[in-house]
Amino acid sequence: MKEIIGFIDGLIASSTPLAPAWNMEHMLHKKEPKWNYVDGCMMKALFDLYDAANDPKYFNFAKGYMDFYIKEDGQLLGYNARDYNCDHINMGKMLFRLFRASVNPAEKEKYKKAIDLQYTQLKTHPRTQAGNFWHKEIYPHQVWLDGLYMVQPFYMEYEMLFNERRFYRDAFNQFKAVVEIMRDPQTGLYYHGYDESREMFWADKETGLSPNFWTRAIGWFAMALADTAEKLDEQFFYEYMELQRYLKDLMDAALCFRDGETKLFYQVTDAGKREGNYLETSGSCAIAYALMKGARLGYLPEYYYDYGKETFDAVVKHKLTVENGGFVLKDICLVAGLGGMPGHGDYKVRDGSFEYYISEPRVNNDAKGVAPFLFAYSEILKH
Repeated sequence: MKEIIGFIDGLIASSTPLAPAWNMEHMLHKKEPKWNYVDGCMMKALFDLYDAANDPKYFNFAKGYMDFYIKEDGQLLGYNARDYNCDHINMGKMLFRLFRASVNPAEKEKYKKAIDLQYTQLKTHPRTQAGNFWHKEIYPHQVWLDGLYMVQPFYMEYEMLFNERRFYRDAFNQFKAVVEIMRDPQTGLYYHGYDESREMFWADKETGLSPNFWTRAIGWFAMALADTAEKLDEQFFYEYMELQRYLKDLMDAALCFRDGETKLFYQVTDAGKREGNYLETSGSCAIAYALMKGARLGYLPEYYYDYGKETFDAVVKHKLTVENGGFVLKDICLVAGLGGMPGHGDYKVRDGSFEYYISEPRVNNDAKGVAPFLFAYSEILKH
């Protein structure tokens, strides 16, 4: 798949921490560079590609990019643990890769200090009564599926590597609570958000749940399950097997809503061809990755790899195009959330409605789509 290598090589050749070609929000809002989850997604993609293709240019680029943000004392550019933002942990997952790879004692210590700094956030991060981290302090009492992806693989790896596994069950229990609270028993899909206070305008007054299924949020959660289970082994039999069960149940549910013709997934997962709904790239790639990785690691039956490969091939066929002489990965939802700031499209109230989700802009080459695209591609190379 030469076009995929050409696509990613072109992106990294045109990117620096000051101007990342894959961060549309950064470019649209002219943000100052700081530790952020979008770059974290992309760095994981490059490390995964290095593992799969054994090409050191991907590792070296990712290492140099991350080192821009990490000071010698382990402080991180623009990061404040007291913001209590789950998104800010995502890039920290790649610090473990740098820590393990480094042979320089001073550099290794720098990475360990940065890891510990991120872990300090989790020690005091506010929680729901069920024990889940609030998605952000500015969104009190709320759990979003996105946050499980941002935090739990980091949390579990820290417990395994540095904390004598003291709180590994706490990381697992946060998944368990989401399954018990946020899973729809009729479809098997998960709602995007939950407000235990029931005070947010988007929350159902009885359940606290947001009103719709957003495919990228489901993709975040699926990837979180696969990536967190990978940190465990059969020594932790119950938790290890339960994460796998959650993943299989979710993949079985999601596949029921895959478009039969294209094998892609819609922006609003269960709304099909309702006017305005569209086949969205980032969520499709995330689910493809979870299917293929789950099959590779034995969490899912082996033939689930084929389901993931079908969806990935469909993304290449329908969403990877050539424009102005360069490759473009299109139809990536820029961002979607609940409450707080206004939407970026014509529908300004982030109320979790169908109308809201389809109103958020579709962009090209954003890492929220590019990264899971490369996660999935790396699984194909590993296969």
